[in-house]
Amino acid sequence: MTQSDLHHANPHRFARRLFRRALLVLFALALAPLAAQAAPQSPGSQSSGLGQAWPNAPDVSASPHWHVYVFERDGVRFVQINDLNGRVMGAFATAGGQFLVLPMGSGAGLSVAPAGSAVPAGGELVYNDGTVQLTAAPAADGSHNLRAFDLPCTDPVECSTHIAPQ
Repeated sequence: MTQSDLHHANPHRFARRLFRRALLVLFALALAPLAAQAAPQSPGSQSSGLGQAWPNAPDVSASPHWHVYVFERDGVRFVQINDLNGRVMGAFATAGGQFLVLPMGSGAGLSVAPAGSAVPAGGELVYNDGTVQLTAAPAADGSHNLRAFDLPCTDPVECSTHIAPQ
């Protein structure tokens, strides 16, 4: 008997099998995103939550007045700065000594210092990972100016593993 003959011989049995198979496929598709979320990530490879008020990432701020969250994806580090109420103040991406201010945040001016700029003595240290430093300084209008600096590499082993910007 061919499948066509089975269909004509017992259409209800064929329909039930087809329905069960379709249900199984839908169930597998529904569980796929959950399995991807449950997959363990290595430390420092956090890449979701950027732009959220309270992302599921550790607060790595050097200051009690700010929250700083770091995300990494494909060798690019994303740094997000929030105020104490969780409001996103700004974010930037950095890789290989290059910076890009991301179009998000409010209430603070975020800028990147030119390569080789000295970190000013004034301002509050908000974040420092050894390669990038972020400071906050009050502005005349009551807001804050956030400024990111590329720090010079002082460890010869670490320096030799990075590509120098051209």
